[in-house]
Amino acid sequence: MSSAASVHNLSQPWHEGLTAKHWRVLIASFMGWVFDGYEAYALIVALPFALRALLPPAELKSAPVWAGIAIGITLLGWGIGGVIGGTMADYIGRKRMMVYSVLLYGILSGITALSTTFGMLAGLRFLTGLALGSEWSTGVSMVAETWPDRARPKGAGLLQSGFGWGTLLAALIWWGLSRFNFLGPQTWRLMFVVGAIPALFTLYIRRAIDESERWQKAVREQRWAATEQASDMVKKPSRRPFSLAEIFRERESRKRVLLAFLMSLATMVGWWAISSWLPVFTQGLAKAQGYANPVVWGARAALFYTSGAVVAYLISGFVADAIGRRMFLFLTYAGALVMTPVTYLWTHSVERMMFVACINGFFTLGCAYSWMAIYPVELFSSSVRSTASAFVFNATRLIAWVFPIIAGTIIQRFGGIPRAAMTLGLIYVLGLFVPWFVPETRGKPLPD
Repeated sequence: MSSAASVHNLSQPWHEGLTAKHWRVLIASFMGWVFDGYEAYALIVALPFALRALLPPAELKSAPVWAGIAIGITLLGWGIGGVIGGTMADYIGRKRMMVYSVLLYGILSGITALSTTFGMLAGLRFLTGLALGSEWSTGVSMVAETWPDRARPKGAGLLQSGFGWGTLLAALIWWGLSRFNFLGPQTWRLMFVVGAIPALFTLYIRRAIDESERWQKAVREQRWAATEQASDMVKKPSRRPFSLAEIFRERESRKRVLLAFLMSLATMVGWWAISSWLPVFTQGLAKAQGYANPVVWGARAALFYTSGAVVAYLISGFVADAIGRRMFLFLTYAGALVMTPVTYLWTHSVERMMFVACINGFFTLGCAYSWMAIYPVELFSSSVRSTASAFVFNATRLIAWVFPIIAGTIIQRFGGIPRAAMTLGLIYVLGLFVPWFVPETRGKPLPD
């Protein structure tokens, strides 16, 4: 009888049984990630104009270095804030932490528009990064703990797509602002003014969603073990252990965290070796082909790259459920590894690059990041879920934040973008082996 029920369940549409409550949780988490995507891309497009307004003329010749510092400091804040905020969400709750995060980065983004010096801009971007990092792990934990097992991976994939939609939104708003140029050379400030709007979204979060019942139950019952295996073997401590220490104390949990971290590191380093150099590389191809405005081709490549990623975000949950988490990870990193030489060694025209960039974004951005919303939440129990997910997703930024600062040096040392990308892209090899040492979670219930 249970077998028949199982067959019936598999034949049901994935969204059957989802209520308005489930969709409200997804919308709140999705919109938070949209705002994160907007903030990240708004900085990139506004930064060249901000530097012209804030740096002394003598320093403008070093503008790429200052731009790298601003982006790197934002990433550093994002990494630190992500680990801290994810940990706090396991103590004060997912909903409350989400409200704090969205409110803070909305306010800080608005204040960024008032920057009068580069130091002020960089300091505010660090603080904004702290708030940005706190939102993601709370959102994925909330969706994981409130959505039914059958629909959970799909919901996580839809949530992750918010970042791609946010970058596209930022690109669209920047196109409109730069076209009408409302404030002349100071129009870049309006990108951060728009970024303050999310602060109002906290009113929706407070009214529309409830706290995770699964997390509340785990805290009430004092279930502090990080994995389902440990919860059956470890004696319950009299006091709650620090969740960030707990995920490393247990042997099984420590193994899962470190293996997931290695895959996350492959994603992060590979991303910096692929997407951040793709527009510049495409501009070089356009110049070689004699196009009058190579910058436009670089922007188009970035747009196609992001579009491919959005497609991957939307379907990743369905694919991971169909073929399993391990195979999804293997194919993700295999695709990223193959697309590196395809992009930087075998593509010699900007017309072909538009197609290649789309496929590249599908693997190196879309698939390579979407698994982090689907998989880590399935590896850890409710009392440490946000902490573990935040560490896997954000701790790599504590390494990657230096890449924007030293990007020019890396390219010069390796003798050009193609060689630098090929060398750093070899890190995707990790993704061909590591997945087979982590538990397969397809079809299994979320650990309590």
